[in-house]
Amino acid sequence: MLEAGSKAPAFTLPDQDGRPVSLEDFRGKKVILYFYPKDNTPGCTRQAQAFAALNGQFEAKNAVVIGVSKDSVASHRKFAEKHELPFILLSDPELQVIQAYGVWQEKKNYGKVSMGVVRSTYVIDENGIILRVQAKVKPDTNAAELLAWLG
Repeated sequence: MLEAGSKAPAFTLPDQDGRPVSLEDFRGKKVILYFYPKDNTPGCTRQAQAFAALNGQFEAKNAVVIGVSKDSVASHRKFAEKHELPFILLSDPELQVIQAYGVWQEKKNYGKVSMGVVRSTYVIDENGIILRVQAKVKPDTNAAELLAWLG
């Protein structure tokens, strides 16, 4: 995982509508960049709904929410439509950004070891510097904790 105080790796990935989105597009705003394992799974759905419910409050603090997973653009589109998500979801099937941010890690589930996305969140400042890193976040409280942290 990257550390607070370091420069956030630049990226360009397609969003849920297939449009390219770059970190550079958000200069002058804080970016809440959250990585999650899979669209339409219980924890990921609850996390996305929590961010959606607080999205207006993040916007009021000059912050944009961006979710990233290795799901396809089509999967993201269905997920966003089904749950009326008002923020950007980025598709990273080649794991370029997921690996650049250090969230592709070994995971253990019921004794089985596999590689996957560790649910993590980065807060990036207006100049592209990482302000906060949260690893292994809880899907139900992640959004509210970040909003409170932003003050």
